[in-house]
Amino acid sequence: MSTNYYYGDNVNMYGGQNNKGIVKNEAGAAQQDPALAAALAELHGLIAELRTRVPAADAQLLDDSLPALSPDAAVPAQTRRGALMAIAGIAGTVGAVGQPVAEAVRAIVAMISG
Repeated sequence: MSTNYYYGDNVNMYGGQNNKGIVKNEAGAAQQDPALAAALAELHGLIAELRTRVPAADAQLLDDSLPALSPDAAVPAQTRRGALMAIAGIAGTVGAVGQPVAEAVRAIVAMISG
């Protein structure tokens, strides 16, 4: 019996035609951009402040979005983007109070999009 342990990328090719695909075995947060992790941490603090100034239903939406914004969360990019858009929407409805949150979201979206 053979046991294999893979760290990093693993590519298996059988035969010589139409070989596609790669298995990504990444460590997640260990390889995450430190600037993105710092921006997400800052956003968490801004959200904590914002949630005290919005209605309970909006505060609940903010809370529901937080798990997707954890720097070490293994979530699909689309889920993270959706959470960011929900937060930006709430921040946009409260005017100047939400402006720092909206700006932080814009910065993070720029980081993960480009």
